[in-house]
Amino acid sequence: MSETNDSSRTQPRSRGASRTQAKVVIPDDQSMVSLLGSRDELLRVIEGAFRADIHVRGNEITVTGSPEESSTVVRLFEEMSELVRGGAQLTADAVERSIAMLRMTSDRPAEVLSLDIISSRGRTIRPKTVNQKRYVDAIDKFTVVFGIGPAGTGKTYLAMAKAVKALQEKKVNRIILTRPAVEAGERLGFLPGTLYEKIDPYLRPLYDALHDMLDPDSIPRLMAAGTIEVAPLAYMRGRTLNDAYIILDEAQNTSPEQMKMFLTRLGFNSKIVVTGDVTQVDLPNGTQSGLRVVQDILGGISDIHFSRLTSADVVRHKLVGDIVDAYGRYDETQRQSSAVEQIKGVAKRPRGRS
Repeated sequence: MSETNDSSRTQPRSRGASRTQAKVVIPDDQSMVSLLGSRDELLRVIEGAFRADIHVRGNEITVTGSPEESSTVVRLFEEMSELVRGGAQLTADAVERSIAMLRMTSDRPAEVLSLDIISSRGRTIRPKTVNQKRYVDAIDKFTVVFGIGPAGTGKTYLAMAKAVKALQEKKVNRIILTRPAVEAGERLGFLPGTLYEKIDPYLRPLYDALHDMLDPDSIPRLMAAGTIEVAPLAYMRGRTLNDAYIILDEAQNTSPEQMKMFLTRLGFNSKIVVTGDVTQVDLPNGTQSGLRVVQDILGGISDIHFSRLTSADVVRHKLVGDIVDAYGRYDETQRQSSAVEQIKGVAKRPRGRS
C-alpha cells in the first residue's frame, strides 16, 4: 500500500515517567486507507488528539505513550476497524466523535455510530453522538418522549427518521408533524398571502426533512391520502390521534395550555415526540413556555421520558456548538448580574419607622 504501508512519521511527544507500548493488528482483508484516510488524513486527526507516538507499518499499528493514552488509542483503532468492517465510511468528524466518546463515556463508538435508522436514496440516517443514541433508544422504549436541546442536535430530524421507519414497518398508519405558528416575534396576520401561504414558511423545515427521507414524488400522494399530515398546532385541537406517530416541533413556543392540549390528543397505539430548545423562546413577554413548565409537571410519570442534548451533540458546523456555549455563558452572566442588582435594590430600600 502506498502512504499507509510505512507511516513511521510521528510528532515529538513529552516524555512522561511511565510509557508503555501497545500494538494493534488490523485484519489483512481490511483496507488501511479506509481506516487511516486518504493521505493519512484520519491518522493525523488521531495524532493531534493524543500525546502518544503512533507508528504504522503495513497492517500493524504501534502506540507508545502513557498507559492511559496508549490504551485509549488502541481502543480507538479497534472501534474504527469494527466500523469499517461493518461498512461505515470513516470521516474526520466520526473519528473526533469516537475520541470524545472513549474519553467521556463508557459507550462504544462502534455501537453508537453504526445504529442505522433508515436508508434513503443511498444515504443512511444514524445517531452521531451518545446522547443522540440514547434519545433514539428512548423513542423506541417510551410512549411520550421530549427531546430538549440547542439547535443542530438532531432532535427533530432523528424523530422524523424514526417516524418514517415506523410507517414503513406498518407500526403506525400515519405521521402527523406539527409546529406552533409563532416565531421570532412575527404574527401571521401581518404576513402577506392566503392562510396557507402564511403558515407554509413555519412548516417548511418539516417538509425539507421529509424530502431527505422519502421519495419526493411519493410525498404529495401520502399527504393527499392523509398518511402524512403537516399542520400548525392549532389544527390539533379537539382531535384524538390513534395509530399515529406525532411530532411537535419548536415546542418552546407553546403556552402551557397549548402543551396540555397537544399531549391530550394521544390516542391508542400512538407515539408522541416533542422537540424544542428552551433557550430560544419567541413567545410574547410574560408568556410562559409550555416546554419549560411541562418538565416540572410530568417529570415523575412513567412511560414519559425527557432526553436532554447539549452543545456536544451539535452535528452542524463546529462553530454552532461554540455559539451555543457562548450564548449559554452570556445568559448565565446576565442572570447573575440581574440577581446582584435585585439584592442591591432590596438593600437600598428605606426601612420603616419602628
